[in-house]
Amino acid sequence: MSLSAAEDDSRSEIHIPADIDWHMLDKSKFFFLGAALFSGVSAALYPIVVLKTRQQVSSAQISCSKMSLSIMRYEGLRGFYRGFGTSLMGTIPARALYMGVLEVTKSSVGTATVRLGFSDTTATAIASAAAGLNSAMAAQLVWTPIDVVSQRLMVQGYNNSNSCKNAISNVHSCRYKNGLDAFRKILSADGPRGLYRGFGISILTYAPSNAVWWTSYSLAHKLIWGGIGCSMGKKDETGVIEGSGFKPDSRAVVAVQGLSAAMASGVSALITMPLDTIKTRLQVLDGEDNGVRRPMTVLQTIRNLVKEGGLSACYRGLGPRWASMSMSATTMITTYEFLKRLSAKSQDSLSS
Repeated sequence: MSLSAAEDDSRSEIHIPADIDWHMLDKSKFFFLGAALFSGVSAALYPIVVLKTRQQVSSAQISCSKMSLSIMRYEGLRGFYRGFGTSLMGTIPARALYMGVLEVTKSSVGTATVRLGFSDTTATAIASAAAGLNSAMAAQLVWTPIDVVSQRLMVQGYNNSNSCKNAISNVHSCRYKNGLDAFRKILSADGPRGLYRGFGISILTYAPSNAVWWTSYSLAHKLIWGGIGCSMGKKDETGVIEGSGFKPDSRAVVAVQGLSAAMASGVSALITMPLDTIKTRLQVLDGEDNGVRRPMTVLQTIRNLVKEGGLSACYRGLGPRWASMSMSATTMITTYEFLKRLSAKSQDSLSS
């Protein structure tokens, strides 16, 4: 779906770069550059994900600063990157699948909604929600096994820390040498179901989270540009902003994208945090039945959270998750938009 009609209005105050649709992209360049760029972003933000995961599975409230100092003291810098290799290897195909489904859905649904007579703003919101929902569901086929393995590696050294001793009472007792060893042992002990532990709750967490995020992002993006337009010019009798036309530079475009992403992340994190906590615990912790360790059920997980602190226990790790989502989303969306412009076909290619 193109927004060029709205953006090319000669009487509009602000002329932002037109959106780039799926058919305008060089697919091989898009996926290759995407893998490289997003791998770098993942490496920068991974320590925050480790903090969030450990806070979520902890039976006691431990501050980020105390946990960070404990990891650095007992595990060193390596502790902040437990499971990173596994996560990175899974992120590349998962991200490629996510971006592919996202762009195809956004383009097709956007075109369909415009043909049905919806306004540009409504069509963008519907297309963004549908794209976020579909891409999250597709990517979870790859992400869930990677989550299970990487999260177990993240918390493996946790109880070795004296300051956090016994903070996780039901963490899986099996020791893993690396991601491949964890994959083999989980598959041997629990079969394919073990690798897809928490798949249902993952869909319930990430599908609505992505739908909320992309819808919030598209609306925030339009709202911010609309506010800037109103502050820079006055409207005539027909409601159109008058002015000579303002063309924002690349820094202004990136700033608006980043602010929109941060706003969308705040909304999404608050709404889906309890589901994310339940999902993480299902994937990492075990229950005990007559001395035998078994995977915990959703009901048992909720019951334990209620015992440990009620609703506030469901929001453990909210700070790191909000920070992670905001920084990740800001860097991801600016990288994503930059990637699309790098991967855009030349005008000659499009016309041929």
